[in-house]
This record gives sequence, structure tokens and C-alpha cells, in this order.
Amino acid sequence: MTNIRIGNGYDIHRLVSDRALILGGVNIPHELGLLGHSDADVLTHAIMDAMLGALSLGDIGHYFPPTDPQWAGADSLVLLNQVHQLICTQGWQIGNIDSVVVAERPKLKLHIEKMRDKLAAVLQLQPNQIGIKATTNEKLGPVGREEGICAYAVVLLVAADSFK
Repeated sequence: MTNIRIGNGYDIHRLVSDRALILGGVNIPHELGLLGHSDADVLTHAIMDAMLGALSLGDIGHYFPPTDPQWAGADSLVLLNQVHQLICTQGWQIGNIDSVVVAERPKLKLHIEKMRDKLAAVLQLQPNQIGIKATTNEKLGPVGREEGICAYAVVLLVAADSFK
């Protein structure tokens, strides 16, 4: 079957002081934020990698290398829009996205709807096409020790001509 493609993505960034915590384009109140060349939005980065991976287009480091100063502090929603435009020009649309953010703190339940709405707006999707779950790592590993936050994403792409 060539009219669907599935991609998965993963990202992790270290938690540090003096940085904003941005997940799914939402600034979340917390004493620590994620360290990265851009805004370090692990959820959005995992989604972008899943989109690119579904079409064998590499990863976000290929398009937005951390060595390139133009991406310093970049808003990941702007980058997501560029990746979305790329997959659309390749003749694909997003069917749905499912994702998990893994963090011991802060609790994300109250922010998930806003994250989903922001991502849906950028990707021109209905919010119910985007699943976002939050869990902890049960105090295991670097995420469990609150050294970082990670995210996983799966994206289903559907050939645009399937809708005609």
C-alpha cells in the first residue's frame, strides 16, 4: 500500500535554569527549561522527525542544523510549519499524530489542550487529529532524575490524492 506512510520521532533535551520550558509551542511555568540551539521544544521536534521519517527525508538536524546561527533560539512552531510545507509539496497530508511527553515535573495535564490547539493550527488539522499524552519515567534514568524531558511521536501520512 503506497498511499499511507508512518513515521516515528524522538527527542530529548537537558533541563537547565534560565531557560523557558516550551512544549508543543506552549510556554509552561517551571523553574527549569530545556537547553537547545532552538527553543528546545522536544514535543514539536519529535513530531517533525516523525513527519520527515515517514517520507525518508532525514531528520530535523538536516534541515535546521544546530551549527547554523540562523536557527539559534528559533521558534519550533515556525520550523514545524516549514516541515509541514515540505511534506505537502511532496503530495502528503497528515492523517493523525500520536505523541507522549515524558517528564517527572511539571505536571502537563492542564497544558495538553493548549498544546494540541497550537499544533493543530500550525498543521491545519482538527485538534482531535493530534494525541498528546504525558507520563513520568517513574524516577528512572535521566528523565526520572529530572535532568531532562523527552518526547515520542508517531505520524500517519496519507497521500493527498487519496482524498480526491
